[in-house]
Amino acid sequence: MSTHTPDLLDLPLERVVGSSTAKRLAHVGLATAGDLVEYFPRRYAHWGKLTPLMSIHEGEDVTLLAQVVSADLLSNRSRGVRLSVELTDGIGTINATFFAQHPGRLSVHQRLLQPGTQHLFAGRVSTYRGKLQLTHPEFERADDETAAMDRVSRPIPIYGAAAKCPTWLVARSAAIVVDMLTPKDVNDPFSETLRERYGLLPLLDAIRQLHQPTSDEAVAVARKTVRWAEALELQTALLLKRARADARPAPPVAVDEDALARVRTDLPFELTGGQDRALQEILSDLTHPHPMQRLLQADVGAGKTVVAGLAMTAVVEAGLQAALLAPTEVLAEQHAQSLARMFPVPVELLTGSSAAATRKKVRELAQSQPAIFVGTHALLQDSVAFAGLGLVVIDEQHRFGVEQREKLREGADIVPHMLTMTATPIPRTIAMTIFGDLDVTVIHELPAGRQPVETFIVNAANERWIERMWARAREEIEAGGRVFVVVPRIETTANEDSELSNVEDTYALLSRLEVFSGIDIGILHGRMSTDDKARAIESFNSGQIPILVTTTVIEVGVDIRSASMMVIKDAQQFGLSQLHQLRGRVGRGGQNAICMAVHRDGIGNDSLERLTAFASTTDGFALAEADLKLRREGNVLGDAQSGRGTSLKALRVIRDAKIIEQARQLATEILASDPLLTKHPYLKNRAERAQLLADWLERA
Repeated sequence: MSTHTPDLLDLPLERVVGSSTAKRLAHVGLATAGDLVEYFPRRYAHWGKLTPLMSIHEGEDVTLLAQVVSADLLSNRSRGVRLSVELTDGIGTINATFFAQHPGRLSVHQRLLQPGTQHLFAGRVSTYRGKLQLTHPEFERADDETAAMDRVSRPIPIYGAAAKCPTWLVARSAAIVVDMLTPKDVNDPFSETLRERYGLLPLLDAIRQLHQPTSDEAVAVARKTVRWAEALELQTALLLKRARADARPAPPVAVDEDALARVRTDLPFELTGGQDRALQEILSDLTHPHPMQRLLQADVGAGKTVVAGLAMTAVVEAGLQAALLAPTEVLAEQHAQSLARMFPVPVELLTGSSAAATRKKVRELAQSQPAIFVGTHALLQDSVAFAGLGLVVIDEQHRFGVEQREKLREGADIVPHMLTMTATPIPRTIAMTIFGDLDVTVIHELPAGRQPVETFIVNAANERWIERMWARAREEIEAGGRVFVVVPRIETTANEDSELSNVEDTYALLSRLEVFSGIDIGILHGRMSTDDKARAIESFNSGQIPILVTTTVIEVGVDIRSASMMVIKDAQQFGLSQLHQLRGRVGRGGQNAICMAVHRDGIGNDSLERLTAFASTTDGFALAEADLKLRREGNVLGDAQSGRGTSLKALRVIRDAKIIEQARQLATEILASDPLLTKHPYLKNRAERAQLLADWLERA
């Protein structure tokens, strides 16, 4: 959520709460008054409901609501004294200890920490003689008798805190800023009619309620209000961005349906229903005089490249040019080969390794010939000037920055259509939040004959399983298959976990195993030259080396039809989407395939839960949803970043999916009747600030 004023909310905190407090607030990433207003409590505690102690661990910075059981002043063995305070939450206990040179220094602590009193304690958990304790925690009285009845009904805001910035310091500081706010400081985008329609508070009231709550019910409505405000401003910003893109002219493509039908007939397979629907949506976009802005999502192996190839063929046969950007040379070369094999149009390849003569030839052809130009970043960096670029296709869009994706469209009076593709399924709400200015097409079906890859989790400590796994690899090879062995490291350096599998040690290990006697083993990793990589892949494809020990360099694009087994060593090191991408490299020839995810013994619950989800389904979209639930959402959307305009504040894309969808509909309604937002100045102000967030999310 972004609030705007040049006066109050943009002020540095030292000018509002003083330099000393501002320095402490900086420990939780707060720099301006606006940052503090948007730093909403993580949760709310209640007087009389003590915070559980059973979940805390050594080394954590914690905030506890606890009752004093006893407080004893003791002499230390050497010199000085200590106040030992036993605390309870009604179930467990923990000790808080305060040290001083003489008793007088602890007199205030003794007076405040009387048995039976309740306090908020903040500090780092340590251990002493095997028991958890707090040493010199900060504390604040939490049971003022004069306001006891009022306190019972009021939630206590608990903020994200740090050792030098306890929650009550944030609360006091937030109260200072919130008390200064007036309606003009908050651009409330909601009219009274909209508030009634969606059950919202005035935005200023909601902000006050979150920082100075009166009841749980009021907090619930306030949370809903600020989430709605953030969703509406972001969706409005994305729709405005799309409107600006639509205002640019693009070349309408005269698609020759008969010619394209003949091309489809010559393909060695029929398109799935999902591929056909995706192609029709893309072709329809290409006929319009404003640029296509479409994201094509397809699960691993669902055939998005064929759809893009048919679209590019239609563009070329209409007398225009198409460019396909791929993130790696291996993938660019494979695209060029498959496109040239499947489609009856010229295909040219340009990568960083292309010879000077090839570069010159491609530059010359780009100035005149309708063709498909395939390349890596070299297409952007090699002074290629296109004569009539009609379509830009970006494969694995997340591998390219925003500026890179727009490079081929810069400076053109008529901009080409753009199709961005990803084989990393994106949950609908993520797509709507990050790619809200794009039309999204999804291919769910896999091509006919493609079998789900059978997946198993293997504990590396289980010697019987490991022995059987390598025996199964030998069986696959003898049946004509190929086996990938994926590891997280090329080699182990002094700064890395020496126990993690690496290419060098794994190659040596497999070479010594009796089960692979007479079998040639190859290696593949990112430090190898382009020629060496190509030779390794070709030798693996031909069966000359049927086992390939590799890093994640194969994650995208490597298409070995005979690969039937994958072993992922130290699988706990990989993310869920990365595991799914890796698994997609086997079984591509329609055969039954197997994937073994090997993890080290004693991994944490989070890692085990991630691997269990991986083994439970081969549906990339289901895994994407699981990934979003398993990971902190901030890791996906940049919430860990500090500073305004860099991350979502109150909104969460899974929890608030319904709000995001409704806000999208409302933003569409508003812009349809008021495209320049002249009748909605507050929303306009908020959307302009949210544009920074929209750009940042896409870059991230």
